[in-house]
Amino acid sequence: MTDKSQFPQGFKWGVSAAAYQIEGAVDEGGRGPSIWDTFSHTPGKIQGGDTGDVATDHYHRFAEDIDLMVELGVGAYRFSISWSRIIPAGVGKVNDEGVAFYRRLCTALCERGITPVATLYHWDLPQALQDSGGWLDARSADWFVEYARVAKEQLGDLIRVWSTLNEPWCAAFLGHSDGVHAPGLTDPGSAYVAAHHLMLAHHRAVAALRRTNAHDDDELGIVLNLIPAWPASESPADAVVADTADAIQNRLFADAVFTGTYPDEIREHHVRFGVADRIEPDILAGERQDIDYLGVNYYNINRFAYRPGAPLLGSWPGAEGGVLVEPPGPLTEMGWGVEPHGLTWMLERVASEYPAIPILICENGAAYRDVVAADGSVEDVERLAYLDGHIAATADAIKAGVDVRGYFVWSILDNFEWSFGYDRRFGIVRVDYETLERTVKASGHWYRKFIASQRR
Repeated sequence: MTDKSQFPQGFKWGVSAAAYQIEGAVDEGGRGPSIWDTFSHTPGKIQGGDTGDVATDHYHRFAEDIDLMVELGVGAYRFSISWSRIIPAGVGKVNDEGVAFYRRLCTALCERGITPVATLYHWDLPQALQDSGGWLDARSADWFVEYARVAKEQLGDLIRVWSTLNEPWCAAFLGHSDGVHAPGLTDPGSAYVAAHHLMLAHHRAVAALRRTNAHDDDELGIVLNLIPAWPASESPADAVVADTADAIQNRLFADAVFTGTYPDEIREHHVRFGVADRIEPDILAGERQDIDYLGVNYYNINRFAYRPGAPLLGSWPGAEGGVLVEPPGPLTEMGWGVEPHGLTWMLERVASEYPAIPILICENGAAYRDVVAADGSVEDVERLAYLDGHIAATADAIKAGVDVRGYFVWSILDNFEWSFGYDRRFGIVRVDYETLERTVKASGHWYRKFIASQRR
């Protein structure tokens, strides 16, 4: 078991989830449709034709799920707020029923001694705003500010830890260039425009959150999925491709957050894809806001090789000739390598290349093909080992001087895994999708015991 002396007093041990993946109740309580409702109901977009209409029914079963959190012994729950549940049209009239749901959820968490950690945007843009241009519209940053202000005004007495965006790389590039996420566009230039508006939205929202229902102990941040992009060999061509992918995946967003600038390679891509006139770097620099913490999501290392004539990588447009190479060793059900050392490497990199900032690991976990025993138990030893290894990697980073203050397992529940539907299970609690019955897996029992070992 990981040496508990490596984790500081007050370290947050938590679990994570996201609104569209777990809530269900998509047409209840005044909620408006989001781009993920539209995308999941579009034939051919989601494996198995699945949707988030019911998901794990967290909307009705959140009290049961909080009981599970108490059983697991976690001290914090990171969840996302559904924008269209709070403001169904994206702007304008506030939905009191939606606000009431999140007040019930957060009140119940606080009463049970669990800290609510709220994410404002986990990819579920209200469809009404997509119809008006979505993240490609220059007004989108101000739409988000209005929503952030309303959420803080209505819930700020219950929530002290806020993040603006979750993984804006996914929203921009998987949603606008690769087309595998909502809204399903396949235009590289649009991805860079969306990324810019997301970054403007982040900074403007931080400013608004600081002014609204303010408390001295408010903690405001953003969550980035920082994935090491390494060359597959010592070939200089592989190194060039990997460096370009790193600029798109990591430095675009980290530089925008911390310095209000974009790497030179990204500015070149703005020109190359014909969108430089739609991106205002000076405005970004002028509106940059400090944050109180950085959320880091980590799952794997990406290795890139150069193959002349390879098709454009939709997720990293501009990395010419680049292909992803299968990593060495065991793979998760997602096809990702199990490489905890990549987490240590990335945490140390952030600490060395960017201003000193407390870090929360907001997502870390693995999908495996779980086997249910005759007695209903799930002995998910691979997931257990994955978590143990990555918690140890976190301890290594702390030992090296990185200011890590929390670790959140993705995910507390099996849930709707975006374009994979219900085929991929990340939960430390199993969900039977026919009955919605919850069963703590072996990994969940292990996590409970580990957290208990940290109390001192």
